[in-house]
Amino acid sequence: MPSMKPLQMSEYATNHKDVAWTPSIKSGARDEILGPITNYCEDLKTVVRRKTRTVECGPINFGSDHPIVRQTMATTNTADVEDSIAQIMRCADKGFDLVRITVQGKREANAAMKIREGLFKKGYDIPLCADMHFQPKVALMVADAVEKIRINPGNFADGRKDFEEKVYETEEDYIMEREYLFDAMLPLVEKCKALNRAMRIGTNHGSLSSRVLSFYGDTPRGMVESAIEFADICRSQDYHNFVFSMKASNPLVMVQSYRLLAAEQYRLGWDYPLHLGVTEAGEGEDGRMKSAIGIGTLLADGLGDTIRVSLTEDPEFEYEPCNRLAEIASTRLATNPEAGARQAATKTFTDTRDITTFARRKGAVLEKREDESVDASGFLCPDGSVISVVTPEMFTKENIPYLYAGLGCKTAVGMPFKDIATSDSIFLRTVPPSTDGDARTALRRLAEVSVGLIAPVEELEKDPLPNSIAHMSLDDAIARKGELPPGAIRLAIEVHGDEEEDQLKQLKSLDPAMIFINTAPGISNLHSSRRLFELIKSEDIQTSVIHHYQTSDSDSNELALQMGTRVGSLLTDGLGDGVMVEQVGDNDGFTLDFLRKTSFSLLQGCRMRSTKTEFVSCPSCGRTLFDLQETTAKITEETGHLPGVTVAVMGCIVNGPGEMADADFGYVGTIPGKIDLYYGKEVVRKNVPEEDAVLELVDLIKEYGMWKDKEPAEEEEEESLVAA
Repeated sequence: MPSMKPLQMSEYATNHKDVAWTPSIKSGARDEILGPITNYCEDLKTVVRRKTRTVECGPINFGSDHPIVRQTMATTNTADVEDSIAQIMRCADKGFDLVRITVQGKREANAAMKIREGLFKKGYDIPLCADMHFQPKVALMVADAVEKIRINPGNFADGRKDFEEKVYETEEDYIMEREYLFDAMLPLVEKCKALNRAMRIGTNHGSLSSRVLSFYGDTPRGMVESAIEFADICRSQDYHNFVFSMKASNPLVMVQSYRLLAAEQYRLGWDYPLHLGVTEAGEGEDGRMKSAIGIGTLLADGLGDTIRVSLTEDPEFEYEPCNRLAEIASTRLATNPEAGARQAATKTFTDTRDITTFARRKGAVLEKREDESVDASGFLCPDGSVISVVTPEMFTKENIPYLYAGLGCKTAVGMPFKDIATSDSIFLRTVPPSTDGDARTALRRLAEVSVGLIAPVEELEKDPLPNSIAHMSLDDAIARKGELPPGAIRLAIEVHGDEEEDQLKQLKSLDPAMIFINTAPGISNLHSSRRLFELIKSEDIQTSVIHHYQTSDSDSNELALQMGTRVGSLLTDGLGDGVMVEQVGDNDGFTLDFLRKTSFSLLQGCRMRSTKTEFVSCPSCGRTLFDLQETTAKITEETGHLPGVTVAVMGCIVNGPGEMADADFGYVGTIPGKIDLYYGKEVVRKNVPEEDAVLELVDLIKEYGMWKDKEPAEEEEEESLVAA
């Protein structure tokens, strides 16, 4: 392990050749010297916060010995001192521990000093973080005013234009450029150390430098190596008051990057805190869901010391989801008696997940059988399934049209048809009696268009339902030897995570159409589910696995956070083939339509099944050159019906082509009143007047063959069919 002892003054590196650079990963030297990566968190069986050093930031501290720090970013023009002070005060009053401000140049650096002084005069000591891009000299100026500096390795010093003209094919070529990085970074490190300022080395997936992209590609490994290189410079000056971040708009990339960085820190003997965030998460439940998927997954393994939920909303609205994620994380720590007991009660297993890569386990889809009168191949979707829970009152004659609409069906003359975001199957705890002709006709019509009908075996034995799927516990399935009740054509088995290994192995011979995970209350959902998937893998069980999530929540934002954290933390590891959300207790406040759409949002956030346009929308800051919330709403209205298409809406060029790495099309502010439109990372229309830019974006999508017209409203469609 590298020594952590303080360096003497004479030992400080004065040029890049003196730096004790971390051994190369590409040459294999790191593995040879330090051994392979072993762990990425403290414990795979219990939730324990990763042990870190304390990083000081004015009146607050980052690190495992301190509460998770909740932070946001101001959206005001930093040069508007009074407006900025007022917004920061509102954020502090809301409960935030730190606010980041954008600093584009000397004007904003001078304003930052006035903002800091103004806050002190009003009795606010909330620390400020300066967000720096491209401006090492300005970073030096603003370090006098704020408690923390955020630098982006992709463009702070490593964004030189001449890097773009080279291809770094050898390690020697790549290493040669470190002289420039060291010389650009050293003055800031020295000043931060002298003033005891904190620093965030904040890598972004989409804004890696051309140098890093050339050598490592647009990968989590490139993100990690870029950050380590800058950390080596800090460490060469015995400066350790910094944290890392590995942000991405794609939660899967974000999770893998943070885990890889944590694993590298373990083998390097480093203990720097982690700042968690999904960049450009968006707005509303989707933004909260995406943030919960990424942040919640990492917190569930004890990773993360400060968090920011990046929403395309005013910063005050980020507090509730940010604070709730921190609260949820604290309830899952093993130091919490209830959580500790659940984790201890989970049966032991060997965790073989490979955090250096991502591979989704794809359960088998069903095949149509000649002896069945319905097509079972549509009961599940290979990209991820949504199963909706329906209740008897939904099958009254007057409610059936609303049932079809709630399931996402298109209709023609009252007949349902599957659409791109139709529930794949439905689950009925109570089956309408065979004497109810309207209900049974509706069920038959759903089955005829390949919607699966799942019901408890006890219900089906009382009153058979043709072409149904019999749902039973694993114990019952074993006792019955998989025998189906009359009318049923397939078997669904529910497991609770507390079964013995010998029981679970019988899933293979029972060969169900699907397996539901509904975790027993006394054990950890995360760890028992990982155990189940390990056994499924070892036994080569190909069955699709559906997460059965039961909720008593009545708030839509809370539901998004809980689903993202609880189910998303498994789907981000490729563990699961779909979700079924069931309201329990006295709560039935969510409509069928809302739960279906929320379920599809979860799958899309986990990069499984795309059923609508994906928006990568920056959360706005002082650099933003247009009304981001209003513009995002307009773009969503015009383009939100394009599944498989990703549109990035970026307030300025800093968040421009880089941070929209996953997007097909980009809408980026350049100067006030002007917009650049991108296809991928290439500008294809420059300086478009803002008032014309949304329609120009639509034209661009059409030009590249990714547009489709909005379909007529369902009522209009029915009227036209009847008229025909």
